[in-house]
Amino acid sequence: MFGAGNQGRSGGRRARLRRAAALALVGAVLTGAAACGGDGATDGGKGGKDARTDGKAPASTPADGAEDAAESAESAGSGEPGTSGTSGGSGALSQRDLTALAFTDGEKIGKYTAGEFSLGEPQGEDYTADPAACQPLVSLAKGATAFDPASEVHRNVDVAEEMVGATVAVQLRSYNGGGAVGVMKALGAAGKACAGGFVENRAVAKGQYLKVEPVKAPDHGDEAQAYRFTILDVKGTLKLYEYLTVVRSGATTLSFRADILDTKDIGKVPEEVITAQWKKFEAASTR
Repeated sequence: MFGAGNQGRSGGRRARLRRAAALALVGAVLTGAAACGGDGATDGGKGGKDARTDGKAPASTPADGAEDAAESAESAGSGEPGTSGTSGGSGALSQRDLTALAFTDGEKIGKYTAGEFSLGEPQGEDYTADPAACQPLVSLAKGATAFDPASEVHRNVDVAEEMVGATVAVQLRSYNGGGAVGVMKALGAAGKACAGGFVENRAVAKGQYLKVEPVKAPDHGDEAQAYRFTILDVKGTLKLYEYLTVVRSGATTLSFRADILDTKDIGKVPEEVITAQWKKFEAASTR
């Protein structure tokens, strides 16, 4: 969170500097927070079950359902890159093949423009959750679940001229065997267990998530989940909103994390961004 999408493209230097200044202010506001409870929610994925009725996350242990996720992934196959799996889809795509399926630097998506991140992977390994059960909601980077991606590509999508407009971190990850299935199960378990809130930790700031709520997931791929996060500043006066949508197609996940450096609720991940990336992925992967 905290405007991860604003790590920027090579173009739009002035806009990025303004956005960086705003980001610094938001980061300062969100330091020192602690988790609190909230309302329960239902699963944001297709065909999900009801959430925990107490609405609180468990202690700092692996997410509920992690063992089930591992078993599911194991049963889905153990294909090597480029080989065929079973219910989890084909084996992991190579870095080159996955890159070919992602947005290119400078690609236009309506009013948005895609670009490469200049400061490395957004929502990387330095983003952690307390309790640890909530980690998949913060980041799906290596170590976030029991399943590490074999290849991954990250793109920033935003309107370069807007200082506080919506930004979307688009992240494609491909897994060996049934890893992608396991990641989705871990994400769903975290969505249920952490409905009442948790804390996101990073090097310079903490963010207190008040609620994790399921929202309508797109009808793409083999399965999809979508969530709305409500985040409170340390003074308890400002609420910020962030959205996460993850689509799985075979052995690959497509993740879309949208936020805005403002208290405005953008309502969802921009549909045009999800649709454009999905169509590009689907068209190229079926050739």
